[in-house]
Amino acid sequence: MVRESFSQALTGYFEDAGLPLNSRQADQFTGYKELLVEYNKKVNLTAITDDAGIAEKHFLDSGLILKHIDIKKGAKIADIGTGAGFPGIPLKILRPDLELTLIDSLNKRILFLKQLMSTCGLSANAVHMRGEEAGRLPVYREEFALVTARAVAALPALTEVCLPLVAVGGRFVAMKGTLETVKRELESAENAVKILGGEVEDMISYHLPSDDERTLVVVKKISQTPPKYPRQGVKISKQPLK
Repeated sequence: MVRESFSQALTGYFEDAGLPLNSRQADQFTGYKELLVEYNKKVNLTAITDDAGIAEKHFLDSGLILKHIDIKKGAKIADIGTGAGFPGIPLKILRPDLELTLIDSLNKRILFLKQLMSTCGLSANAVHMRGEEAGRLPVYREEFALVTARAVAALPALTEVCLPLVAVGGRFVAMKGTLETVKRELESAENAVKILGGEVEDMISYHLPSDDERTLVVVKKISQTPPKYPRQGVKISKQPLK
């Protein structure tokens, strides 16, 4: 797909979803795609490298959060284990008012994100750190109205990493696959959610144009997370809360 064709196809995806792009946003997404494909040749950022796949399964998939989650103007949001910037960067392109923090444990990805922000004229805080480490620091702990994570880990572990970062009254949104799979995963995470100060508010299932199913697990923060959480990463993964 040449540059103009990609931009037109992407604009069509977003228009059909009820999220119309202006010309600047279309240009930013196109520049994002180009840098992602080029950078991916030296750093493994994504297995999806075709134009249609990037447009639908990265950009549109990330942006669809805005169809289902009400995010207040100027809200502070954090994207944990952001990788190549999904869903955080697409959300920032669509909502420039958002105050975005991107957190990832691999510095090579952070370097990509910094170059991407320079290329696309975006402003965000890109942090080389594990999510659970951020959750223990006062500068990040319970500071965000919205925390997102896209297919980073199983829900019991993911909840312990992400929920300590959410301000009371805010939300953690986990981007997952099929509703059937998520229901099974959630059964093992329900008690962890309660321990960490949250409650499952919603599970929202929808399909991408290719018919791939996606599910958003929405957890509302109703009380402060106990000080002993999050634990160290090894304990979170090997001894998930039950």
